Amino acid sequence: MPPALTMFFMILFVLLCFLGILANGFIVLMLSREWLRRGRLLPSDMILLSLGASRLCQQCVGLVSTFYYSLHLVEYSKGLARQLVSLHVDFLNSTTYWFGTWLSVVFCIKVANFSHPAFLWLKWRLPGLVPWLLLSSVLISFIVTLLFFWGNHTVYQALLIGNFYGNMTFKEWNRKLDSRFFMPLKLATLSIPCCLFLVSILLLISSLRRHSQRMQQNAHRMPDQTHNRALKSLICFLVLYALAFVSMVTDAVVFVSSDSKWYWPWQIILYLCMSVHPFILIINNPKFRGMCRQLLLLARGFWVA
Repeated sequence: MPPALTMFFMILFVLLCFLGILANGFIVLMLSREWLRRGRLLPSDMILLSLGASRLCQQCVGLVSTFYYSLHLVEYSKGLARQLVSLHVDFLNSTTYWFGTWLSVVFCIKVANFSHPAFLWLKWRLPGLVPWLLLSSVLISFIVTLLFFWGNHTVYQALLIGNFYGNMTFKEWNRKLDSRFFMPLKLATLSIPCCLFLVSILLLISSLRRHSQRMQQNAHRMPDQTHNRALKSLICFLVLYALAFVSMVTDAVVFVSSDSKWYWPWQIILYLCMSVHPFILIINNPKFRGMCRQLLLLARGFWVA
């Protein structure tokens, strides 16, 4: 890849991360301010606050570690930095997936219209269980992180003492460990929240589509723009979540070194969901959208003055 194109992808990655940090920071700041003012948050806002904080930390750690890895490849691989960074990244990845899943589940229970007794029971009970769901997600993520840390520590010790199985090189042994340990572990730990997410999103999309069709069959045949906008945002969230899931699982077995021409495009794909989805949340939330408009007008007035 030409150096100019590599620089373009590098700048695009940095811009994407900074925009995501601004958007997630805005969500965290708004909800923290409301929490301090009212002393409590709605269940959906509690999940949004947790998701925004997790993504904010994930992008900050990812931005620093990505550049450190690209500039100090050998030191990163042989030192303790890889284990320490992986410890934070694996924990934040897991919590982000779980928080995103609970956001879709709670939104589905709140908005979807089904008459099944199990759904009605969840509609009544689930909002009160949100704090426990968040705490259990953190606990599960902590256990998963310990398993990943054990695998990374095994890789580090093998690289340090040069003790591999048979006549394999370190690269071959590392790839074998990825395919037999990291890949199944990521599939097992991420598939559960991903399945819950898919079920809730598909149920919600089905409910909104049926509602939109009923609205279009009235006397005036006027489309419901609110529900159409909600459908589009949900489909975008579904695509971004699926892309993030596939890329994270693929990242466990496809090692893209910093000297590869696909390193920076691959980093963009990995961080795309956590950078783009906060803007979808801000646009579709009247409270966030109004405050963001006020801040933009204030910044415009300050710039003109």
